[in-house]
Amino acid sequence: MERIFNFSAGPAALPLEVLEQARDELVNWHGCGMSVMEMSHRGKEYMSIQADAEADLRELLGIPANYKVLFLQGGASAQFAMVPMNLLRGKASADYLNTGEWSKKAIKEAKKYGQVNVVATSEDKNFSYAPTQDAWKLDPNAAYVHYTSNETIGGVELFWTPQTGDVPLVADMSSNILSRPIDVEKFGLIYFGAQKNVGPAGLTIVIVRDDLIGQTVKGTPTMFDYAIHAENDSMYNTPPTYAIYIAGLVFKMLKAKGGLAAMEKTNRAKAKLLYDALDASSFFISPVAPENRSLMNIPFTLKDAALDDEFIKAAKARGMIQIKGHRSVGGMRASIYNAMPIEGVQALVDLMRDFEKQHG
Repeated sequence: MERIFNFSAGPAALPLEVLEQARDELVNWHGCGMSVMEMSHRGKEYMSIQADAEADLRELLGIPANYKVLFLQGGASAQFAMVPMNLLRGKASADYLNTGEWSKKAIKEAKKYGQVNVVATSEDKNFSYAPTQDAWKLDPNAAYVHYTSNETIGGVELFWTPQTGDVPLVADMSSNILSRPIDVEKFGLIYFGAQKNVGPAGLTIVIVRDDLIGQTVKGTPTMFDYAIHAENDSMYNTPPTYAIYIAGLVFKMLKAKGGLAAMEKTNRAKAKLLYDALDASSFFISPVAPENRSLMNIPFTLKDAALDDEFIKAAKARGMIQIKGHRSVGGMRASIYNAMPIEGVQALVDLMRDFEKQHG
């Protein structure tokens, strides 16, 4: 069958050209006689793959030399614990911004290791916006400040970087990393799961400044110590080798297509197409404040929720899947990461217009 338009929030669609290259190299990578999945992680073939992946990611994001790039496992959810374990560094508390479900999970986990000061929350409006920094109550003695740059479930994105002075800034960028340029030097640590804009599930990447590692809380497991992974080039244990290989192919593809500035231009065009359709309709509703509308995850509701299932069936009939909203919020959600072509967004907009004519 033909490829469908997959609007899944993650694991998400991968670029077709990457999948095709992986298919061609599956059994015999570059004439070495074996698959990447079969390689020793300490063999020269695989080590060249991981080194290339790191170098390309550093180039794409402009990662300075005094930052480590760690290829880990456990998803972003493991980082909810690893961040306080590694970054509290003897201090009693950390600051957290609460903008949705993933922020809440990070806050809950951090409370196991120290005090959490919630600097601001958008819970008063069902997490439909992000509080501006003038509303934050920052603690100058905090170990770090944590925020989620894009809430995958609620579709709320921050398009500005918080100013935290000498307090390290930490960001969960799982669902908008590589969608647009960022200034890594403004952050102490950035982490993200791969299964949205980077590669298949199973890989988590941490970018952390050198001076923030090596002072874990007492009792931190070896596998949760950033310094251990840094000292061993992310090979203290067997890394997720095939996921890193696919991520490396994605990085090379992004470089070939003009880098993150080019991706931002494309992503803004895709998001505008869908948001314009929502704004022009009285039948479909976007719940997110315009200034915080995500470029990656676009939730929307139908005026009549009784039609949700019928809309999902109509989408599937036209080759579009995973359009149903997260179970915690309902409605619809279109995740339009880097790999989603503009033709997929156009197909969704066409469906919305036809569906409204039929049921509006």
